[in-house]
Amino acid sequence: MSILRSAFGDRSILVAQRTSDWRGAVWLAGEGLVASGRTTPDYTSQMVSMVEELGPYIVLAPGIALAHAHPGPSVLNQGLSLVTLSTPVNFGNRKNDPVDVVIGLAANDHEGHLDLMAALAVFLTDDNMMTKLRKVTSRQELLELLD
Repeated sequence: MSILRSAFGDRSILVAQRTSDWRGAVWLAGEGLVASGRTTPDYTSQMVSMVEELGPYIVLAPGIALAHAHPGPSVLNQGLSLVTLSTPVNFGNRKNDPVDVVIGLAANDHEGHLDLMAALAVFLTDDNMMTKLRKVTSRQELLELLD
């Protein structure tokens, strides 16, 4: 199993979700982290607060946001969640909006997740993989894509 595949817990992937704004998109990513036992609900609130305070810096590339907060007691285990949106939403990032893929990141510390982030970067910069990701219709399809 790849490092990327193992970072997703049960119920951390939500496909073709609907939300009206960036806050809802981040909440969905947070729900995946909570449902998979990676974080507490406080972490989701912290992810939203980070964007409110620092702006849409989490929109890393066209259509892709990496929602996260600082390591702390609300992180139970390192891991990822992934949400695809049926209708993209704007985060306020002129260069990379609208967003249709939101990844939630929970890190235990500032360094332990670097290998995971490297694997994620390779996946996200592969145009073929991103095209396939945007077409998945189920959690199982996405897990197969990650393998």
